[in-house]
Amino acid sequence: MKLTALGVWGGYPARDAGTTSYLLTSNSGFNLLIDAGSRAVTELEHEVSPLCIDAAIISHYHEDHIADLGVLRQYRQLWPKTDPDWDSAILKIYGHNEDADSHEFDKLTLADVSEGIAYDVAGTQKIGPFDITFTKTVHPVTCFAMRIVERKTGQTLAFTADTGYFDGLIDFARDADMLLADVYFFADKSNMANHLSSTEAGTIAKAAGVKKLVLTHLPQFGDLETLRKEAETAAETVVTELAEPHKSWDFND
Repeated sequence: MKLTALGVWGGYPARDAGTTSYLLTSNSGFNLLIDAGSRAVTELEHEVSPLCIDAAIISHYHEDHIADLGVLRQYRQLWPKTDPDWDSAILKIYGHNEDADSHEFDKLTLADVSEGIAYDVAGTQKIGPFDITFTKTVHPVTCFAMRIVERKTGQTLAFTADTGYFDGLIDFARDADMLLADVYFFADKSNMANHLSSTEAGTIAKAAGVKKLVLTHLPQFGDLETLRKEAETAAETVVTELAEPHKSWDFND
């Protein structure tokens, strides 16, 4: 499978790039959109048509992870029905339904355009060729990390989503081909109640024995190469990289 970064900043767009959004493409060609932060649709157009997304999954409902969901739905809603290449498919959007009072889950459904589906947070959610399991993270709102396994190949992506440090992330990411880690803080901050530090992400990667660590949800301040080096020092032998818009990682390599 292949992972492509669409947006990599935390909080708000900056430097002509958007916030958290990733495209995961299976070896069979199934396209799964992981979060849909600001600019996701614009950046997606550089990779595949937004009409070619087979499903989307949302870690939580902070704006920097869902800002372009409405744009994506409107894109599909308004696309000419006379286009012979467009099948007007209903987009399945998977999200959690644990914040009933916020009604954010209810917003995932738009008649004739999208269907909101509550993912199975206690079991395994099957989406196309992927088996996905979840763990609740340390964050001010309910948020779930995802472990995504391509059923046929066993290739595994562990995505922390937004989270402070907790020991359970080590087992959750165990032996993954890639750990895509929320890192909004440099090494001088730790045990934060919302995001990981560079050192914490590296520590998790090393202890979990992952093959590669990719830092995302990046801060708009400070030297990002310093952030990467701090994580790399803690990760030791684990390859450590910064996410960049339109950078791809082929799990088959």
